[in-house]
Amino acid sequence: MTPPRETEPTEDSLRAAIDCHRHDPTRRLGAQLALGRLWRERGDYRRAGILLALTLGAAEHAYGPDSPDVATVCNEWGVLGKYTGHFDRSQALYLRALAICENTYGSDHDIVATLCHNLGGLAHARGAHHEGEPWAARSVSIRTRLHGPDHLLVAADRAAWAALLDGCGRSGDAETQLRAALTVFQRVHGAEHYEIAVTTHNLAALQHRRGHHTAAIDDYTRALALKARLLGDSHPDLATTLVNLATAHRQRGELDQAALHYTRAIAILTPHVTSDHPTLSAARQGLSLSRTEGTHGPLV
Repeated sequence: MTPPRETEPTEDSLRAAIDCHRHDPTRRLGAQLALGRLWRERGDYRRAGILLALTLGAAEHAYGPDSPDVATVCNEWGVLGKYTGHFDRSQALYLRALAICENTYGSDHDIVATLCHNLGGLAHARGAHHEGEPWAARSVSIRTRLHGPDHLLVAADRAAWAALLDGCGRSGDAETQLRAALTVFQRVHGAEHYEIAVTTHNLAALQHRRGHHTAAIDDYTRALALKARLLGDSHPDLATTLVNLATAHRQRGELDQAALHYTRAIAILTPHVTSDHPTLSAARQGLSLSRTEGTHGPLV
């Protein structure tokens, strides 16, 4: 995928920093971590994974295996694995980071809340909603104590918790959390922000599961357009919304529209994720069923 032009100066500066600080582990590894995150955010998962693996080894050598700097690299690599489908490795990385951070900072700390949030998100990606829900609930609890209920970080945790609550069959609780989160996102960010796109997608998924296909299609379409404006038309993060939008069209008998969206999701994901990644599998299965009425529910 061709990277967006506006990111090139950032990548150039990070590459220069890595080269300039080759004998300064703190600055070099910080620049490597930032470059890996940049590549992950723009969907260049292969290069991000190679760089983060190298960065973790270098951080262990420079700081020792139980350093908070090592935990930071573990967390970043864990985030990448959620997107690429390397779920077991991500879980091990997150748990290692959590143990380091609890030992260093105690149990009530923003970094600990972030890792609980990420463990919940990973369980959600695996479809293990009952396993992930306590992690998400813990992240909301920690951050509410630290910042109060209307903080932006609490809103992000509420949105993640909602996806797991919905997977556990608690759709009413999920909608309550999503709408509370969306209110905060809109107040802080305005209309054009990634968190608003994700929350709109997840509200659409609730409508979809309730059988309200027209409302779901409208919200999926809004979420997809916002993601495309923010991330680009070929970013892998568009795929889940495309698959859900396709499924809603298929369930209404709009098979041509369904096939179009499934095909686009497959094309976007195939270069970037494992062949058994659940979203890619759902897209392929949906495409094969696009001549019949499907019964598969939406992803969140």
